[in-house]
Amino acid sequence: MVSPYTIHIPDERLATIQAKVAAYDWSQLPDTGGWRSGVGINDLKRLVAHWQGSYDWRRVEQRLNQLPNFKTEVEGERIHFIHVKGEGSKPPVLLLHGWPGSFLEFERLLEPLAADGHDVVVPSLPGFAFSNPITGVIGPRRAAELMHGLMVRLFGQTRYVVQGGDWGAHIASWMAYTQPEALLGFHINMVSIFAEDATPTTPEEKELFSRRAAILDWETGYNHEQETRPQTLGVAMADSPVGAAGWILEKFGKWADLPTTTDGSPDIWSKFSEEELLTNIMLYVAPSAVVTATWIYHGKRLEGSSRFPAGTRIRAPMGVAAFPDPVFLPTPRSFTEKTYNVVHWTDMTSGGHFAAWEQPDLMLTDLRAFIAAVSGERS
Repeated sequence: MVSPYTIHIPDERLATIQAKVAAYDWSQLPDTGGWRSGVGINDLKRLVAHWQGSYDWRRVEQRLNQLPNFKTEVEGERIHFIHVKGEGSKPPVLLLHGWPGSFLEFERLLEPLAADGHDVVVPSLPGFAFSNPITGVIGPRRAAELMHGLMVRLFGQTRYVVQGGDWGAHIASWMAYTQPEALLGFHINMVSIFAEDATPTTPEEKELFSRRAAILDWETGYNHEQETRPQTLGVAMADSPVGAAGWILEKFGKWADLPTTTDGSPDIWSKFSEEELLTNIMLYVAPSAVVTATWIYHGKRLEGSSRFPAGTRIRAPMGVAAFPDPVFLPTPRSFTEKTYNVVHWTDMTSGGHFAAWEQPDLMLTDLRAFIAAVSGERS
């Protein structure tokens, strides 16, 4: 059963969050300077000052409730999703976010895609935001089954298109592996999962993987912690809204395509407002999802779903929007084609990890082009 859903965080929960934010003792937080060793303290202070002085969750809640929010249960798991209905002339589109993003990433794509004729579905991933609580640890392969189940619930056997970045890309790739006939195609902006036996062979591939490995050595401590010890991290995250905000803000500062200030720090305010960042953070903190959202990393390790089996060849048509992500550098097309059936590829000039949020017009244009291509191929 699918039911309309109204977002409402209890007054007591909001009061607890506000009290903890106000009580944060900044004197206990030494500063190494700028963003060299993690989140920039001055930028975090700016965000928290806005949280205390200007941010109004009830006003935000009212705005979010103007979106068509729904909840359903798929195989025992509660799934929250946005469903904007088109007139049905085009295939349904499933848009999948990652961590530490949310359904908000796709807000500016909803109406244009619906106006094109698509039904547009944007879930909160299991354990994220209002897709919570969940029954236990859910990895990306299991999440792929649940997302397909949601689309079957809504559209029966109608084939659909999936777009995703970060975990959304990982989940979309597993959907293409397990349900190739259900998809008209999938369009992703982060290619990170390949057949076990795919190896770099060309000089370009080898150079890219070497350069990316050096960056990821510095930038993926969070991943190892969330993959191996999410429970211990959760003890701190559950009790500190400012701690959770710092953990999340760092990723927006390091992963988005941003100019830098004179000391080399990211100019995060050139792209994101305090209101946008806080609303995304509140979708973790307010519904007590900040802990369960990390479980997808643990689930990946438990499932062994970071690679496809050796010899895998994904048949479903794939589109790639290769945005210049500063950390997860775009994978060369030549290497991607060792595993995937690439029918559409665009090298983007700007936009980082949160591509649909950072560059919604570029994402919309590219997704439309991909949908046109696969609709023509498979009609």
